[in-house]
Amino acid sequence: MNVQHFKMLINGAWTEAADGRRLDSMDPFTGEVWATIPRAGAADVEAAVDAAARALKAPAWREIAPSARAALMRKLADLIPPHAEMLADMETSDNGKLLSSTRGEVMALVKTFNYFAGLADKIEGIVAPAEFPGTLAYAQYEPIGVVAVIAPWNSPLLIAANKIANALAAGCTVVVKPSEFTSASTLAFARLFEEAGFPPGVVNVVTGTGPETGEALVTHPAVAKIQFTGGTETGRRINTMAASSFKRVVLELGGKSPNVVFDDCDLDAAIKGAILGIFTSSGQSCISGSRLLVQRNIHDRFVARLVEATRDVQLGDPRSASTQIGPISTAPQFHRIVSMLEQAQTEGAEAAMGGKAAANGLQFIEPTILINVHNDMTIAREEIFGPVLSVIPFEDEADAVRIANDTNYGLAAGVWTLDMARAFRMIKAIEAGTVWINTYRILSSTMPSTGYKESGLGSENGQRNIFNFLKPKSIYLNHGSRVSVPFLPESG
Repeated sequence: MNVQHFKMLINGAWTEAADGRRLDSMDPFTGEVWATIPRAGAADVEAAVDAAARALKAPAWREIAPSARAALMRKLADLIPPHAEMLADMETSDNGKLLSSTRGEVMALVKTFNYFAGLADKIEGIVAPAEFPGTLAYAQYEPIGVVAVIAPWNSPLLIAANKIANALAAGCTVVVKPSEFTSASTLAFARLFEEAGFPPGVVNVVTGTGPETGEALVTHPAVAKIQFTGGTETGRRINTMAASSFKRVVLELGGKSPNVVFDDCDLDAAIKGAILGIFTSSGQSCISGSRLLVQRNIHDRFVARLVEATRDVQLGDPRSASTQIGPISTAPQFHRIVSMLEQAQTEGAEAAMGGKAAANGLQFIEPTILINVHNDMTIAREEIFGPVLSVIPFEDEADAVRIANDTNYGLAAGVWTLDMARAFRMIKAIEAGTVWINTYRILSSTMPSTGYKESGLGSENGQRNIFNFLKPKSIYLNHGSRVSVPFLPESG
């Protein structure tokens, strides 16, 4: 295999790590090294943040008209389609996601950058009522500063690009650290910022490990805001480190999302929704509906139909059009899933389908449906991040709400019912940042995204989110009234 060697982007220049270290990037389907990336240390992070801080104050970016900033973002969006196949193929090589999925995610970036470009020139200030005679009181919004973007391995480019687009629309500058497992597509995408005409230093990309590169970025004093998507424990550590220097933090973390099926649902639609909720992307998504709550009086029939519908799911090469489930993206995650499946069956869960690693000797997990699951089992409480569905019966609406909310997480939920009064009761009762009714997994940059409880902190996306990248400055302008100081005599 022809191994590709990538460099980092710092201040408009493509560079190696200062000490020359590199990391291998493995193709999870073949198990072979297909690329290498720089392993950035503290000196590299320092250079990237310094570049972003200087670009923030440089006239080329600071004084650019909001409409011109929007034009740059639209130019970037226009450059994506000609490079989409290359970017999608790189992402599939990195994380094993189906090529059909990575193609769709790359093309979604066109809408993302165009949407946020539309907000760049809509940032309006405030003029307050004249409370003080002869004084104009108004507020204007300014970019918060350098934004650190830390992206995960499951959808590296899609997630990073959403965060970058938010920041750029507000006039911030960015340092991106993709996962060390999946950096290639982000590095390749970064070339488009140059081609679109963004000034050097506005967007920088450093690659390396979380404990080394990520922590150096999180703790850097010139970083004003951190946007992170990943595991809850890592998010907790980032929040703790950031608090010491009062950085703004937005965290999108883990999930153990309930997908609730009532007996009055459209069964065919609910079957498809359950499959879509867990087996898409091999279950490697924070919004996966990994807990399937089924009303007890239809439980056995629903499970039987679900098993029948998924029995012939095809595992294989993520580039093949016939493949429906690809490999697990990383070796550590693969071994974790195997361990959790063994523990689940030790605790009493039964595999109605699957339940173990696939027999192909590669990094695959059989699509798995577990029954006899109770909500206090480890498999029902910890995020598994794999193609593993835990089916939990419930009695009635109150029982469904109790089980759905009995979790430390609160990222997403699904509800399947034809009773709209019940649907609206469930929307109000379920503790989650996103609730789907008779559908699952549809997302849009136009809608806010947030996690309840340990699923996150802060919000991303949507029209109002741009103000989370801005800081208000209040101005009181005396336009002619005499300044009076009580203990000084009035001058003539």
